[in-house]
Amino acid sequence: MDTHSQFRPVATLHQHQFSDKRMSTNQQDCNGNLVQTEKKSFVDPKCDPTKKAEISIQQLRIAIKDCKLPISHDEYLRKWLLVNGFDVARAEKMLRQSLEWRRVNEVDTIFERYTPSQVFMKYFSIGQIGIDKFGCPVFVQCCGRTDSKGFSLSSTKKEFYTFCIWMLESYVKATKVETERTGKLVTQASYIFDYEGFSMREIANKSNLDMALNVTRFLFLHYPDSSRRLFIINAPSFFPLIMRLIKPFLHECDGPKIKVFGSDKKEWTSALLEEIEADQLPAFYGGTMTDPDGDPKCPSKLNMGGKIPSSYYLSNNAPVAKDYMETMSIGAGGRKKLKYDVDVARSILKWEFMTEGGDIKFGLSSKHAKITNDLVALSHVDSHLIMEEGEIVCEQPGKYVFEFDNTFSYLRSKKLRYHILIEAPSSSNVTEL
Repeated sequence: MDTHSQFRPVATLHQHQFSDKRMSTNQQDCNGNLVQTEKKSFVDPKCDPTKKAEISIQQLRIAIKDCKLPISHDEYLRKWLLVNGFDVARAEKMLRQSLEWRRVNEVDTIFERYTPSQVFMKYFSIGQIGIDKFGCPVFVQCCGRTDSKGFSLSSTKKEFYTFCIWMLESYVKATKVETERTGKLVTQASYIFDYEGFSMREIANKSNLDMALNVTRFLFLHYPDSSRRLFIINAPSFFPLIMRLIKPFLHECDGPKIKVFGSDKKEWTSALLEEIEADQLPAFYGGTMTDPDGDPKCPSKLNMGGKIPSSYYLSNNAPVAKDYMETMSIGAGGRKKLKYDVDVARSILKWEFMTEGGDIKFGLSSKHAKITNDLVALSHVDSHLIMEEGEIVCEQPGKYVFEFDNTFSYLRSKKLRYHILIEAPSSSNVTEL
């Protein structure tokens, strides 16, 4: 059996009734809703959307034959084509960029190398509550009970993004579990985002907003067509502003999947129960599910979130400069570069640094034969909260440039404490710079 098509997707199963001239087909639209359409019995393959999709999938598979895919079946490739209007070239470009993102962030090994810290496990609201009527896992997140400011104070940006990748991959993992359990290919999930208690403060804070938008970007850029339905309940009056912020990340097929409801519980409960059986929905949200002790919120399945105690804040455990570190000041609105020559291929370049006075932007690039490569993209690091450490193998001799950028800070200078060294590739001798 062809391994690329051994499962039939839940969202594309069709039942056909034939007549001598036409056939009726029950198909699902972008939202997973069944709609009845009619087709001619004999259709020119050049005009048949299904045939054209199959051809596009095979063309894309050939185009990326040099790539290692996280999922090999045709439905995975169809998703990248769907959000690109079945333009094979655009789909290939988007997929290749996403595969590079997965490589850089070590997404394929996220469950082996990363375990969320206690603050995320105790206070980040998320949980899988059941399965919807279409066979897709259902997740709930209480956005209004998630302490965004607390997370920004108790975790670094890097840790937060790693957790978000872990969470997104957990959604994918849940669909794989359902596929194995039912024998039907499940590639989408449904989500309930509860905004009760969500305030304008959450999006007025730039740090919180950047985090939220980056998670949204991750979801729609790297997990296309992964949502069957997104329910927004208890939406605040300013929710249209939130929609305007995330709209640039949405694909054409994503908009109709989103259903937004205000605080009318009767209205959104009815909508939830149209697509989710009552025994798959906590009683707190209008279903019949409770925990064994009768708790209607089902905390055994759903973490409701909450205020993070200040004892988790990283400022209580700020990094301490080491005796061997050098010191350099970076003025308000300034930037500094440190340039080093690496003479031996496959030498190991190591660094560690911290800042006093706030965060900094950090990047690392190399220059070989007049070609510059970004090895670590310039981005904010919370080096005032945690020691930043890293290392790379220098595949080629050349000039390596460390950049510390404070141009975003017009009023505050930063004190950089750092240590950089080169380690020979085949020797334990270390040459300090």
